[in-house]
Amino acid sequence: MRYQFIEKQKKAWPINLMCGVLEVSRGGYYDWASRDLSQHGWSNQELDSRIQVIFAERQQRYGAPRIAKTLHQEGRTCSENRIARRMRARHLRAIQAKKFKVTTDSHHSKPVAPDLLKQDFEAATPNRKWTTDITYVWTDEGWLYLAVVMDLYSRAIVGWSMNQRMTQHLVCHALTMALFRRHFPKGTILHSDRGSQYCSKRYQRLIKINELRCRMGHTANCYDNAVTESFFHTLKVELVHRERYSTRR
Repeated sequence: MRYQFIEKQKKAWPINLMCGVLEVSRGGYYDWASRDLSQHGWSNQELDSRIQVIFAERQQRYGAPRIAKTLHQEGRTCSENRIARRMRARHLRAIQAKKFKVTTDSHHSKPVAPDLLKQDFEAATPNRKWTTDITYVWTDEGWLYLAVVMDLYSRAIVGWSMNQRMTQHLVCHALTMALFRRHFPKGTILHSDRGSQYCSKRYQRLIKINELRCRMGHTANCYDNAVTESFFHTLKVELVHRERYSTRR
C-alpha cells in the first residue's frame, strides 16, 4: 500500500521525501516499480493488448499520460512510466504538434488595452469571460487562418471564422458570430493578444458598440492566453495533422 501511495503521489511530492515519511527504502520502492506487471494484476501481454486497443481507438493521439488516465477510469491502475516503457517496446508514439508558426503581429503603434484577466481563466457564469486567438492550417493552396472566440465558463467555441488572409475582417467575423450566438451579452471581458488585427479600429469599434470589455495580454507571453492555445494544440494534434487538405474550402 505504501509503494502504491508513492506511485500515485510522485508527481506532487519528491520520492525521497515520501520514502522517508513512510519509512520505506528508495531501493525497495524502485524494485517494486520495476517488477513484472503480473505482480500488480497485469501481465505484459495483457497490458500491451489493452494499450494497443486504446491507441488504435484514439487514432494514435493518446500518449502514456492519457492512456494511464483511461485505464484508471476503467478501474485498472498502471503508472505512466510503465505504460511509456511498453509503448516504446512496441514502437507506439502519439502524434505530436508541428512547429509553431507566428500568427498575430504585436509590433505596431496602435493603442492596446490593459490585461485585467491576469491569467485567471475561471468564469462563474456563461459570457463572463471570452478569449480569442488565431491559428493556421496548411492546405495545398497555402495557409488557411482560423480565428475563434472561446467562452471560459464552458470552454466552448462560440464564434469562429476562416480566411486565406489574416486580417481584421477575420477576427471581426469570429466575434460577430459569437455575439449573435450568445444574444449580444453586455459587459463580457474579451481577452486577446496585442496583434494588429485585435487593435484595429474596426475591431475595437465592434467591441465598443456591443459594450464588451477589451483586455489584452502581454507581448510574447503564450501563458496569457493558455486556454485557447491548449485548444489549438488539441485541434491540430487530434484532427488537423492527421489530414491533408487539398483546398482552403
